Amino acid sequence: MFSVPIAISTLAIVLIVFAVVIGIALILGWLGIRARNRRRGPWYAEHVAAADAALEQARAGDKGWHRESMERVAREALERSRPGWAYRQLHLILVDDRPGVSDDRAQFMAVADDDEARVILARVDDRWVAERVE
Repeated sequence: MFSVPIAISTLAIVLIVFAVVIGIALILGWLGIRARNRRRGPWYAEHVAAADAALEQARAGDKGWHRESMERVAREALERSRPGWAYRQLHLILVDDRPGVSDDRAQFMAVADDDEARVILARVDDRWVAERVE
């Protein structure tokens, strides 16, 4: 019985070893992330709940966050910036409630069939003004 020698180049051996090492590293990394997430799960949920509660307290303490008046300002800014432009929906996409009222910001996205526009509102004293339309 005779045997056929298998010829593998040095480069092929190096590439195979490299692929195996990378595969092992990916599997170990994935297992490590799962273990970390299990350890931090209760801590993370607790901090997210605290952040949600803080946001609700900020909104309750600052009476200037009236969605209807904010939408009215956004619609007026859209009409000035793009007269006659018909959009289907107006979505509130960002609320930036900073301490005080002078640095508060909000962003709306107006969506049409073939276009969209971002409206950035800023608080000036107790009222909302359109900062810009993009």
